[in-house]
Amino acid sequence: MKLLRDLLPVLIFFAVYQFAGLYWATAAAIGATAAQVVWFWLRERHLETLPLVTLGILLIFGGLTIALQDPIFVMWKPTLVNWLLAATFISSHWIGDRPLAERLMGQAVELPQGTWRWLNALWGAFFTALGLANLFVVYIGSGFYSAYQTLIATTGTARIDLAECASHYSGSILALCQQTQHAESIWVNFKLFGIMGLTLAFVIVQALYLIRYLPDEPQRV
Repeated sequence: MKLLRDLLPVLIFFAVYQFAGLYWATAAAIGATAAQVVWFWLRERHLETLPLVTLGILLIFGGLTIALQDPIFVMWKPTLVNWLLAATFISSHWIGDRPLAERLMGQAVELPQGTWRWLNALWGAFFTALGLANLFVVYIGSGFYSAYQTLIATTGTARIDLAECASHYSGSILALCQQTQHAESIWVNFKLFGIMGLTLAFVIVQALYLIRYLPDEPQRV
């Protein structure tokens, strides 16, 4: 249930993007994330730090994307959130009496202290790599950044809504705009399926590793 709650803004972003483009999808994600924070506070009467920070990053970078009509700001948001998570895991090696991984999973499984620290470092490395993977897709893998810069230079304007290519451009500029929109959609798909798939694969590999430490069930007589 918590996983579905955390994914809801991403799912809403993806759904709205299919019909209205990146700017409306960004606005919908901001609204969904804010609604989640308010709902959680009304229900629990306290707020967790990570959703608040995530909302703050989304408000700043999503707001800049909408205000400046520049997709690159919201594209940086997954990287910043993942690097924030990485910093939280890594800093817990020196802050507090236990690594963050042990605080989160210590009630479910008992591990040697050295293993907890190794596992905690692995989570930090994973979130660091996930942030880098997002930037790779934005700048290299999808070809979005170079295509978008070429489109800006060709049209002479920095405020472009890729969802309205057909209504604003024709000929070679329309083809370039559609190429840029396709590159943008590659990033949108990675934001949902790529990041979620990589995270799920990492959790499964970790679970397979931790199985050996689970206590044996008592045999029935």
